[in-house]
Amino acid sequence: MPPDPSQPSPPRLIGIADAEGPIWTEAAFRRDPWARPAATAEPGAGPLIVSKARFVAERAQLLARAAPLGLHLESGAAVDDLAPDVTRFALIALDFPKFSDGRSFSTARLLREKYGFAGELRAVGNVLADQIPFLRRVGFDAFEVTHLPTRRALSAGRIAEVRLHYQPALDAAPALAHRPWLRKSPA
Repeated sequence: MPPDPSQPSPPRLIGIADAEGPIWTEAAFRRDPWARPAATAEPGAGPLIVSKARFVAERAQLLARAAPLGLHLESGAAVDDLAPDVTRFALIALDFPKFSDGRSFSTARLLREKYGFAGELRAVGNVLADQIPFLRRVGFDAFEVTHLPTRRALSAGRIAEVRLHYQPALDAAPALAHRPWLRKSPA
C-alpha cells in the first residue's frame, strides 16, 4: 500500500548527541528520546514506543495522543494487518534477537517499499558491525547498539559500506553494462 499523501509523516525525533547514548543515528551516538513503558504502565505524555500487542489493544487511545508514537515489532511479526496505520508511526523498531535471525531485514523492506514508511526505522537487539551496511541498504537509519566492539567501530568510522551487490536495494542502482545482474550503489 503506497503512502497516503493526505497524511504527512510524523516528525523525526533525534536525541541529544551523547557518546554514552544507546542510539547511533546521524553519524553519532545519541540519547534515546523515546519512552518504553511496561505493558501495563500508563503511556505518559511524551514520545512512546509500544509493542504490537499493546497498539492493537489500545489503538484508539494511542492514536489520539498528541505525542509521537513508535512501534516495536518482534522478529517475524506480521505487518500486513498494520498497513492502514504504518504512516502514523514516527518510529518503528525492529528486533534482532540474535545475529543469525534476519527476518527483520525482510520486514524493513516491506515497510519501506510496500507500505511507504518514511519515519525512523531502528534496529534493536543484537546489532553488530557486520550487519550495519546491509541494514542501511534495506532502509534502517538508526541502530540501538550495546555491543562494545560495534560501538567503537561506529565511533571511529570503521563501518564499511557495500557498494557492489546482486540484490536490488532501496536506491534502485542501475545494472552494470558488462554484468547485468550486478548493481553498484552511488557513492
